[in-house]
Amino acid sequence: MTKTAARRTASAVPVHPVPAPPPVGGRRRRRLAGQARAYGFLLGGLVCFAMFSWYPAIRALVIAFQKYTPGSPPEWVGTANFSRVLHDPEFGAAWRNTLVFTLLALLIGFAVPFVLALVLNELRHAKAFFRVVVYLPVMIPPVVSALLWKWFYDPGAGLANEALRFLHLPTSNWTNGADTALVSLVLVATWANMGGTVLIYLAALQSIPGELYEAAELDGANLLQRIRHVTIPQTRFAMLMLMLLQIIATMQVFTEPFVITGGGPESATVTVLYLIYKYAFLYNDFGGACALSVMLLVLLGLFSAFYLWLTRSGGEDA
Repeated sequence: MTKTAARRTASAVPVHPVPAPPPVGGRRRRRLAGQARAYGFLLGGLVCFAMFSWYPAIRALVIAFQKYTPGSPPEWVGTANFSRVLHDPEFGAAWRNTLVFTLLALLIGFAVPFVLALVLNELRHAKAFFRVVVYLPVMIPPVVSALLWKWFYDPGAGLANEALRFLHLPTSNWTNGADTALVSLVLVATWANMGGTVLIYLAALQSIPGELYEAAELDGANLLQRIRHVTIPQTRFAMLMLMLLQIIATMQVFTEPFVITGGGPESATVTVLYLIYKYAFLYNDFGGACALSVMLLVLLGLFSAFYLWLTRSGGEDA
């Protein structure tokens, strides 16, 4: 091909101009417009969260330092509300009951869901049915669940004592006895709330690679050894987070003492949250109620920060 023909061929091929990059200002405007739309969709949720979470928390912090009575102007009293709450005879009993309830809930309500999740994970048939059965108590309204258990614990014609009589075993006072009331409430709370925990554990168990169990079996590990060396390390993060959430939730127990025992017998089931309710709605002392709420908030905040720091430090060392 001659040079003239080559030039004719090259000139016959259409040349498309390379588009110029969009100006920097245009990209920035589009990005800002996209962010504005995203925040616009979030605005409703943020407003609701601010109105029903942030504002009440800030308002309670302010009232904790005021003498507040509905219908009269608030009066600043400094730390007088905290001092009055600290000298309340029920203050020590409420914190002691709350801490004992939390400890018992961890011993019972932390181990039982994990064992149930292990059992459900090993099932080969009717998995969906048993998952629904385990999760069913969570779908029952808490007050209805508490009323159901109140009838169950009735010392006269309650189903619990009827079952014990049928088995020729001694009956119990359950929630009517000062030494058994708190343990009875722990059983109620464990039954009512373990469904969600079981499903979270089950999801964590199903994410464990099967090759790890096969390798453990080839090494001669039995069932308990597989759970100890494979299952627990692989679900460690879920266990730690659920433990933190369970401690925070059980420290705020209210429905069961309020509906089933009313704080009795002999203040054996008065918890911190139930005492806050008494200050606010029985004593009409909103300043004392908010002061006690601030104490609980500070304690849970410090504990959560320490727990997260401790678990993070342990994970980095490992």
